[in-house]
Amino acid sequence: MSLFGIPVDFTHLTGFALYFAIFALPFFQEDAAVIGAATASIMGLAPTPFLVAAIIAGLLASDAWKYWIGRLARRYEWAHKFAEKPGVSVAGDLVRKEFVQTMLTARFVPGTRVPTYVACGFFKAHYGKYVVVLLMTASLYVAIMFTLFHAGGAVAGEKAKFWLPVIAVLTLAAYIAFRWS
Repeated sequence: MSLFGIPVDFTHLTGFALYFAIFALPFFQEDAAVIGAATASIMGLAPTPFLVAAIIAGLLASDAWKYWIGRLARRYEWAHKFAEKPGVSVAGDLVRKEFVQTMLTARFVPGTRVPTYVACGFFKAHYGKYVVVLLMTASLYVAIMFTLFHAGGAVAGEKAKFWLPVIAVLTLAAYIAFRWS
């Protein structure tokens, strides 16, 4: 596993350094951080509950502030004009009416997290609810990945990077079909 072409190896880290690395890595690459934490867990580098706490705290900290980018953007007229465009206004409707489903989709579909989290701020989703749902989706993601790593090993966990988004998109499509039928 590498980050920006630099090999990432947790095996030489112990104690606070390991927990800090796992906490900080989501600020750069969330999926690599979760995979790194799950790998550290199956290798026995630290107690799994502490690794889970470190990665969830890191995910929460790295995502919670993105909301405020959207809130700050509301100060600018160009942002309001941008929000009136058809595709963007749909995002506002999703944030307002399908909040939990939108946040779940953002967690599991690549490329949707940052725009969704910024949209939550821009369209004034309740910040407390945002953080609670963020914690819920991060916990679900970590639980799935750690379970896959512990049940199937590192190979199964690595393959989850591909299959989780596919499953998420199919689930979302089924939900939309059911909802609109």
